[in-house]
Amino acid sequence: MTSRSYRTSVSSSHSRLRLPPSPAVESSTGYSQFSSYEYSARPRTAVSTIGVESQQVICAVSESRGIAPTVGLAFVNLDTGEAVLSQIPDSQSYVRTLHKLAVFSPSKILILDTAAKTMSKLFCLIEGNLDDLNSNLILLDRRYWAETTGIEFIEQFGFIQDVDSIKTSVYGNYFSVCCFAAAMKFIELAMNKTFPPHSLRIRYEASEGSMMIDLSTIRSLELIQNLQNQKSPDCLFGILNQTLTPMGSRLLRSNVLQPLTDRQTLETRYDALEELTTKEEMFFATRTALKTILDADKILTQLIIIPTKPSLQSTEQSINQIIMLKQFVAGTQPVYEALTGSKSVMLKEIRRNCIPSGIDSIRVLIDEYINEDITYAKQPLELRNQRTYAVKSGINGLLDVARQTYKEANMDVYQLVDELQDTHSLRLELKYDNARQYYLSLNASELEDRNLPPIFINVVRKNKKVECSTLDLRKRSQKISDSHTEVLLMSDKAIQDLITEIRIYMSVLFRASESIAMLDVLSAFAHNVTLHDYTRPRITQTLGIKAGRHPIREKVQNTPFIPNDVFATQQSRFQIITGCNMSGKSTYIRSIALLSVMAQIGCFVPAEFASFPIIKQLFARISIDDSIEANVSTFASEMRETAFILRNIDKHSLVIIDELGRGTSPRDGLAIALAIAEAMVQSRALVWFATHFHDLAKILAERNGVVNKHLAVDMSEADTMAMLYTLADGVVSEQHYGLQLAKVMPLPPDVVTYATHVAEQLQAQVERRRKASKAVMVGRKRKLILGLREELAHAAGGAMEGAVLQSWLKELQREFEVRMLAIEQEAIETDLGSLDLDVDMEEFETSSIGIRSAMAGGDDDGMISGSGGAESTIEDDSNMTDRY
Repeated sequence: MTSRSYRTSVSSSHSRLRLPPSPAVESSTGYSQFSSYEYSARPRTAVSTIGVESQQVICAVSESRGIAPTVGLAFVNLDTGEAVLSQIPDSQSYVRTLHKLAVFSPSKILILDTAAKTMSKLFCLIEGNLDDLNSNLILLDRRYWAETTGIEFIEQFGFIQDVDSIKTSVYGNYFSVCCFAAAMKFIELAMNKTFPPHSLRIRYEASEGSMMIDLSTIRSLELIQNLQNQKSPDCLFGILNQTLTPMGSRLLRSNVLQPLTDRQTLETRYDALEELTTKEEMFFATRTALKTILDADKILTQLIIIPTKPSLQSTEQSINQIIMLKQFVAGTQPVYEALTGSKSVMLKEIRRNCIPSGIDSIRVLIDEYINEDITYAKQPLELRNQRTYAVKSGINGLLDVARQTYKEANMDVYQLVDELQDTHSLRLELKYDNARQYYLSLNASELEDRNLPPIFINVVRKNKKVECSTLDLRKRSQKISDSHTEVLLMSDKAIQDLITEIRIYMSVLFRASESIAMLDVLSAFAHNVTLHDYTRPRITQTLGIKAGRHPIREKVQNTPFIPNDVFATQQSRFQIITGCNMSGKSTYIRSIALLSVMAQIGCFVPAEFASFPIIKQLFARISIDDSIEANVSTFASEMRETAFILRNIDKHSLVIIDELGRGTSPRDGLAIALAIAEAMVQSRALVWFATHFHDLAKILAERNGVVNKHLAVDMSEADTMAMLYTLADGVVSEQHYGLQLAKVMPLPPDVVTYATHVAEQLQAQVERRRKASKAVMVGRKRKLILGLREELAHAAGGAMEGAVLQSWLKELQREFEVRMLAIEQEAIETDLGSLDLDVDMEEFETSSIGIRSAMAGGDDDGMISGSGGAESTIEDDSNMTDRY
């Protein structure tokens, strides 16, 4: 037997550290070495940074080479017993790949070691987003990425009835199958875990079928986490998460991160949700039935995972899982009964998957081995007692003897406590936890006049309580622990036999679990609909919302939320939103994006009426914070995000942009915002562009597809400013609203007065400059004409004649026209408008005709006959006219 070695590196800065190889067992496939490098993000905590409990999810990623990369992905969730394969035709920004990683939040990401050697773009992007993904990156040797091995794993671990359909789905998707092989090999060799045959839920998830939302948009729209407080429930997921089961919560999170794009599926969800909201009895019966449901996904997964090194702890956990499975199976009956009389397709399907005839065989198996009165308990002592008496009497004679010993040892402990109370005149309370086993607790007030007798050891004071133990209690606790261990070992064979028989029905149990999770999500939506007056959306080609409300803001603010209307088609696809500070621009555009997400997860929306087109990509450019960690300024950060949007935007996208270009100078910001706006108009996407650049709104006002809107403010009274938070047509007309807002803030009056004076002076200076600029242009034109006059006067008195004079005059005319056109172009670019010179048009036309006549070969004397000719052709410069 050869050994495999591990080379790992763990570093928060993603550096690489090689460790000496350690011996390991050769794999069943003959691989003699299993090597890896590991790149680590910050440690995963009990609650993930993107809003869900930490799970063991192994992800493998590989890609093709070429201009349009194809990325294969495989996710194996060790907590829910599910494997998801996907192959994505991605862009150079790998936006869909990063989105998929954000949805599943893997704890470990496996990638080919050759990707690190060549520093591929995908590798660099994943490594750069490790902290956001909360993942660790591990490099694997090429040998583990084998398509044939992946197909073998599908045939070995997939449900028997699903294997053929899975193989059909993955046919031709080489990279996803290779990733599945790598993920399963890593679980087997590095984590020492495996699955029994035909016990793993495997499905192929196409790249289409869900809305793409990038990481920045997820964060800025607060889909999963609140921006100010990560533990706050004030986010879209927190608002909608009225689920009662862990499976429902996970399904809801997945839906929020990847909303559906299939109209038929959405209509099916709407029908089910409408039925739950209109049938009060069914709704309350469903909510009551769901309260007893445990986390079936984790229960079933623990039952199918086979540890390579069985231990006492694994035996203990097996009994716990069987007890919980017993409660879950019993809980499906109330769910089935609650949905009696359902009419919608989805509720009928859920009820069919919970039908007792499909679950009864599993219930009979459990009742054959497990006592009927055993239920899952959360308290440590109760749970230990339940484990002890879980297996029925008579299955194993020695087990019954061991349980009797356990019972007697417990009675001895209670008898010891009674003796201690009588002997020392203390009111003692017997407590238990897994670490200390049995211990004693008493009120500290009983020891005010005396010390605790020396027989008591391990004394700890906690507030008003004193915790302690005795040597006899420790000995008897150890005897109980030994008896419990003996019971577990004797129960193990019966439990493992039961688990083996139950594994045959895993597909039925997982199907029931998935159905209950979907029902839980629908009931959570129905709960929100009842409380917040949501309405059923329609799927159309027009985005129209009447009296729409921001789902998060209306919950957190104390005053009633002021709703607004939204209407967007291809003829009004680019909407510029102006308004003063704090008028509600950001809230308005965010509410549009959030309501679109809600509609495409099958939820009703906070509005009087709503219709939405199917949005396939959602982008938001909102944050204006510097990225200190990445050494990126506000402007660089917003340009990077905007460039990402422009590379991926299309006619099926919805984009919200908030205050683009404010991170740089006003002139550059306006220019960049205008260029980006033009590109977005051409993309035909639905765009809401909130800005303080009023010139942007004026410049694009006549552009096809562009609409100007603003959030109204009441400034009718002096020194007051009332935010109306209502949408109105056109560009905001208020001048110096920043100063008006400053007046109502606690700024010193003299500061505001001085600021007003400065603003007025600056405005006057701008106007003077505009006029002065016009004068400069007039002066340049006059100078050019005067130069022409001087040149002609010199020519009139010169010696040039015939063809030479004609050639010179032609070149003079060309140069004059080029210079005059350059001045005009500069005037247009600086938006100075048309410039007027008080010059006699007829006089200048005469000189111009004379030049053209000379160039055409006319009589030299007819035009120029000495100095007098020049004087008769061109008079005083004050009478010249700019004919250009």
